Amino acid sequence: MSDFSLDLQSVEDHIEDENGDGEGPSRIELGVLDGSTRDRDWLDAVDDGAVLVLNVDGDVNELAAGFARDVKDAGGELVHFRGFLLVAPPGVRVDTDRLQ
Repeated sequence: MSDFSLDLQSVEDHIEDENGDGEGPSRIELGVLDGSTRDRDWLDAVDDGAVLVLNVDGDVNELAAGFARDVKDAGGELVHFRGFLLVAPPGVRVDTDRLQ
């Protein structure tokens, strides 16, 4: 048998995301999009690197109107899927390929 050694620290040091900084989203934040949270609060969370998973309670277009354009203009992504709105900051891609 051959000796096998795996240095996990070295592997982790070489893994980088598309931004090249080795950092992914800072957190995934769950919430309810019902108009009770200020648009600025959602924007601040995304600006801070959070991915939002929001249960939509009402019309998604009306409820997200106050922050959706800003997220898109900054390079983020929004995807409405099965009653949830996924909001990703710039550099985090929402892959919808398997939905087709």
